[in-house]
This record gives sequence, C-alpha cells and structure tokens, in this order.
Amino acid sequence: MSQDSVSPKVRSRVQQLREQIDDHNYRYYALDEPSIPDAEYDRLLSELKGLEQQYPELASADSPTQRVGTAPLDSFVSVRHEMPMLSLDNAFSDDDLRAFDQRLKDRLKATADIEYACEPKLDGIAISILYEQGKLVRAATRGDGTNGEDITENVRTIRSVPLQLRGDNFPARLEVRGEIYMPSDGFAALNKRAAEAGEKVFVNPRNAAAGSLRQLDSRITAKRPLELCAYSVGVHQGMELPPRHTDILHLLNQWGFKINREMIAARSIEQCIEYHRQLGEKRASLSYEIDGVVFKVNDIATQEKLGFVSRAPRWAIAFKFPAQEEMTELQAVEFQVGRTGTITPVARLKPVFVGGVTVSNATLHNRDEIARLDARVGDTVIVRRAGDVIPQIVGVVQERRPADAQLIEFPERCPICDSPAVQVPGEAAIRCEGGLICPAQRKEAIIHFASRKAMDVDGLGDKLVEQLVDKGLITTVADLFTLEAQAVAELERMGPKSAENLIAALEKSKQVSFERFIYALGIREVGEATARNLADHFGTLQALSEADEQALQEVDDIGPVVARFVRDFFIEPENLDIIQRLQALGVHWPEKSAASPDASAAAAQQPLAGQTCVLTGTLEAMTRDEAGDKLRALGAKVAGSVSKKTAFVVAGPGAGSKLAKAEQLGVEVLDEAALLQLLDKYGA
Repeated sequence: MSQDSVSPKVRSRVQQLREQIDDHNYRYYALDEPSIPDAEYDRLLSELKGLEQQYPELASADSPTQRVGTAPLDSFVSVRHEMPMLSLDNAFSDDDLRAFDQRLKDRLKATADIEYACEPKLDGIAISILYEQGKLVRAATRGDGTNGEDITENVRTIRSVPLQLRGDNFPARLEVRGEIYMPSDGFAALNKRAAEAGEKVFVNPRNAAAGSLRQLDSRITAKRPLELCAYSVGVHQGMELPPRHTDILHLLNQWGFKINREMIAARSIEQCIEYHRQLGEKRASLSYEIDGVVFKVNDIATQEKLGFVSRAPRWAIAFKFPAQEEMTELQAVEFQVGRTGTITPVARLKPVFVGGVTVSNATLHNRDEIARLDARVGDTVIVRRAGDVIPQIVGVVQERRPADAQLIEFPERCPICDSPAVQVPGEAAIRCEGGLICPAQRKEAIIHFASRKAMDVDGLGDKLVEQLVDKGLITTVADLFTLEAQAVAELERMGPKSAENLIAALEKSKQVSFERFIYALGIREVGEATARNLADHFGTLQALSEADEQALQEVDDIGPVVARFVRDFFIEPENLDIIQRLQALGVHWPEKSAASPDASAAAAQQPLAGQTCVLTGTLEAMTRDEAGDKLRALGAKVAGSVSKKTAFVVAGPGAGSKLAKAEQLGVEVLDEAALLQLLDKYGA
C-alpha cells in the first residue's frame, strides 16, 4: 500500500497521536509534571501502534512507538548505553498472558511448560549502574533507551545502592539494572513537609522519584527517601553468570543489592496467572507502589534463542493491574462535616473504573487543595485510587476545561447545624463552630468527653457511644447521666452486669477536677495544658464563662486564636444549656481560689519559674504526663504548642511538627537524657 492510498484522516490522526505522546513524554520525564494518568498514555500509545501496524508505510524512526522515553535534558551529561535499555510489551488479561506463552512455545517449537521468573513491576525509574573492579563508576537513567543521563552523584546518595560490591567473586565490569523508587511512607512524609513549607507536592511516588533523581544538587537527592531494587544485569565481563535469571538476582543480592522479596519462579503460565492474582490482592499492603507483574523466561539460554523485536525482548512481558489513575468529569461538589467539625469538600464524579472498582466520589481535602489543583465543576480531572485508600483528585487536565466551568465556593455556615464555618489563620481546614450542638460532631464530642484524660468514664468506649447515639438513647454529653441500666443492657454485647457497671462509672465520674471538666468540653485547641492554665487562672466556671477575649489572653499559653475559640464556645446558648444540665445532674468539682501573695512569691522563686516548655514524641523513663508534672513542680509552664516564647522543647522519638517548629524558631531542643539531667539537677 502506498502513502497515497492512506486517507488524510488516518495520516492526521497518526501525526496528532505522535505530537500528543511526545508532549506527554516531555511533561512526564523532562518537567516532572504529568498531565494525564498512565492508563490514558497507554491507550494513546496502543492506538498509535495499531495504526502503524495497519499502515506500515506510516511508521518512522522518530515515532514514540520506537522510543522508550524522551531525550535527556541538556543540563545532564549524556551517556550511551553499551546495551540498549528496552521496554516491555504489556498484557492486560489472563488470555493475553496465555497468548504470550503460546507465541514463545511456537517460536521454540516446544510443547513443554516454560519456567518464568515473576517479579512485581515497581512504579519507579529504570536505572543502569556500572561497576568496575567492584566499584561504582557510573549511573545513568534509561532516557530514550539508547542514551540516558549521567546521574552518578545522585545515585551515590541512595543508601540501598552499594558503592563497593560485597565479596571478591564478581565480574570485572558489571552493569546492574534496577528500579529506583520511593516507598509509600517516605512519599507521604515528603509531600507533608512540602505542603507545610508551601512548596510543590508530587502527584505520585514515581513522579517524586523522578524529580529527586533529576536534582542538580545531589545534597537535595540525599534528603529524599529513595531506594533501589535490582532486576537484571546488562554488560558483564570477566565472569560467567548463572544460567537462570532468578539465580542471577540472588547473586546480585549477595553482592549487596536489594532484590524484591516477592520474586518467585513459576513452572507454568497458569502459575504465573495465579501469582498475578495473589499479588494483586496484597498490593495495597505493600510498602511501595506497583502497577503490575513482570514475567521473564527464567532460562538465559532460552532468552537468547528468543531474542528481541525492535523495542522489547520477546521473552518478557508486563501484566498490568487495573489502572490506579483515570480521567473523568467533576460534576459537582458537596460538603460533609466530619466528627471533629472539619468541613470537607467531596467531589461527585462521572463514574469511572479505577483501581479495580467503579469510583463516583473523591475527596478534595480542603480549600487550599482546591486552589492548588485549580479545580472547577465541569473539569476533566485525574482520579487516583490505591488499594483501600479513599479516592482523591490529583490533577486537572487544563486543556479540556469547558468554557462554563464553575468555581467551587465554600459554605460560610455549617451545612448540618447552620453554625458559622470558619477558617483559622494558618490552617487549611474550615470548621463548623457548632461544637456540642452539631449532630455531625455529636459522637466524637461524647467520646472525647468520656475519655480517660477528661471525665474518665470507665467502660464507655467508641463502639458503645455509637450504639447509644444510633439508638437515640443520648444526643448530648448531658444525656449520659440520664441513662438507665435496663436500656443499656439491651444493647449489643451488653448485659445487666455491664450496664450496672457503666451506670456506676458514670456516677463516679461526676466528681471531677475543674481542669478535667474544661478539657472534657472539647473546646477547639484547648488541650490538657491549656485547660489547666484556664482553671488555675480563673478558678471558677462563672469567671471563665464571663471572660472576654482580652481577659483570656492574660492566661499563659493563650493567644488571640484560642481566646476567640474559648469565648465563642461560652457565648453559645446551647453550650451553656448543656453545662447547666451537667451541673444539675450532679457533675461537680472543687472550685479553686486565687493564689495568695506569699504563694505567688514562692512560685516565682522556683528554678524554672517563668519558663514555658513543650513535650513531644515518646519518652521511655516516664510518660509525658509524668514529665509535665515534674516540670510544673519546678515552676515551668507546660504548653501544647511551640512559639517564640517557648524556653525549650523536650523531644523524644516520633516527634513531628512541634520539633520542626522548634528548629525553625531556634528554640532549644532537649532529648530525654538532657531532660533527666535537668530534673536530677533540681531534685525533681
């Protein structure tokens, strides 16, 4: 068939597909800004491949079907691979895999089952690492399969990459190929830090790994949680390698390389299909992302017989899982109120099959996330679903935005109770201020009220609270003290004895300290330390409830934001009604009196008087509560947040944002050993 016999429509479509794929390659590999999900990219490439096969005269050397990726960036030195780094053909069904197996048998003129190496297909960046005399001398990206980018200094920073091979029995020259990826936990932590710093967040772990490897400053790469998993060998000189692929990988493991623990050798294609099914079931529980399984003929001599086609080995194939990202239309946005009052936008989507299920809803998180995405009703969006994770929108396809796309407006009042909906300065979340009166927050408010550090109602757990609310036995915290044993005994997993114990625990909890009662009310940003400071400062409930914002700010560790939360809580009539009911039902506490001048003078002479400290992370020698009590005994104020006024922060393992804030502000940080020395110095 000649060029003239190909219709203009077909030629135009081929050219359009090539331009689209080249553009998406550039966005993904060069800019680290993917504009479409992998599934859509695969469809475009498959369509182009089909047209070129149907019309061979349209095929050309510069077609994306003949390339693995995009050309290297000018900012990196180009490296030519001694052996091309080719990509794999794909299978999308069990029948595709069986057809692949039959093609190999036909080509080999064999009927016996073929043994395959089965490995998870990591969602990362393919890499080539060259060793000479056991020392790492060069690392390069795959690039376009023939030429890649020299990223040796960046790869050297990755701890799972051996700088020197272990042992002494390895080839004089050895090229190891593998996948550099970012584990899921590391990806989540990286994006959290970026979001807190107001920086760009990555769409997915693969994008994060690519961006990390392309840093011109290797010190930045060194801070990224990257790992290498070896999956094959390229050039090797000076040593004969084992005859099976799986044996070669185990040898690489001995030389110091990480290989995938999920790898197995399957004796038939049916075992391969079962492996794919089983790995798909455990996919969500893995600590890294995979998008399929790679099957390779295990016998190296058979691989050599089968050879290659233009861009892929005949002896290997990738069996993809259902796409975790897809495109669909954002049709509407509704607002849901969570148990703590956070108002969350939920996207209503045109149903789309992604991650193995049909998705019609996805979270948009908060107003800042909507602004970052620049999402609008009517947009074509990229939806991601990984395992059991709630589907979320990770991108907007801007070029498909319709002219009538509508901006997403947040409500000014709670859609459940009509209380004001406010955004706290410095926070992304918008919250309902209804507190105890908001039905959406009811269960969480009751659970908090009964918790150990609040009213400490023994036996009143989350599941029981849910039953009590769902059965209509309680609607507010005050209703707890009107419960009757007979009604409680009829609940699931309850009985007469359990019901009587609960009623007794409720009766016992009525006698409480003032600070515990304040904490139990669940006022926004009022933790244990702030509740204690309020109780010490005001002494009585009447004084606290009548205090204005200026008076509240005179309390240690309370600024304008918390003062407004406290004031707003106590001017809400429904909240005051509940408090009055609690008191009428017998909840009481000993009221405090103002400290005498002599006591104040004595307190001022304590060694840590006037110093504010913060405890964060896990302590081993004592609990944080115990440490806080010891510091207070020395005159210190124990606060719940870090500010410029903080004298020092005690940080144990697991310390997070408070430690980061302390380091940012230059506040002194003590570890547990230093804390113990401080307490011992003053005999606490």
